[in-house]
Amino acid sequence: MKPNIYWLLLLPLIAACSTVPPLPPTATATPTPRLTTLPGTPCGLSPIIVPTPLAVTPGPAELDPSAGLHVTGKAQTLDLETYRLEVTGKVDNPMSLTYDDLRCMPKVEKQTTIVCKGNFEDTAVWAGVPLRYVLELAGIQNSATDIRLTGIDGYAPSVGLDIAMSEKSFLAYELRGQPIPILHGFPVRAAFPGELGGYWVKWLIKIEAR
Repeated sequence: MKPNIYWLLLLPLIAACSTVPPLPPTATATPTPRLTTLPGTPCGLSPIIVPTPLAVTPGPAELDPSAGLHVTGKAQTLDLETYRLEVTGKVDNPMSLTYDDLRCMPKVEKQTTIVCKGNFEDTAVWAGVPLRYVLELAGIQNSATDIRLTGIDGYAPSVGLDIAMSEKSFLAYELRGQPIPILHGFPVRAAFPGELGGYWVKWLIKIEAR
């Protein structure tokens, strides 16, 4: 049975949930961008503005000026209300984490460079939860030697456990203090500072310890 992530570890952090005040009677709601108002939002989180797709998408390895990052892969759209990050495999406590579960965990913020050899190098400030924290919370087993990271687009590289457990590695959900743009991995992407950009899986939906 999967543990309740909030009562398992985060109970001391839970505060009164933030709410979005209703619009005045004379106000007109705008369909996009929209605020997330997930039921049971934990630990006093504020709603976020869900990114919207670009009207015109740059081509592969071209610069997206709106984000200051080069493009790799085709944009994938996930429903934030149903999004789950599965942590499975050689773990004692398999988990199914929501976006807000990740946001309630300890947060790190790092300026780092994504290196795509022969194509580009992109430096930016990313923020998210340490990957080691998530793996330890899941109870990763001593027999595990690597993890496979799977994106919604099917891209699924593996990284050694030494890299995954490094204090540098994290699961990013913010770029420069804002939710990651859809084209660059919203809602969550892997971040491995110092490692090749091919490990930075976008639209992350599964981590499997093997």
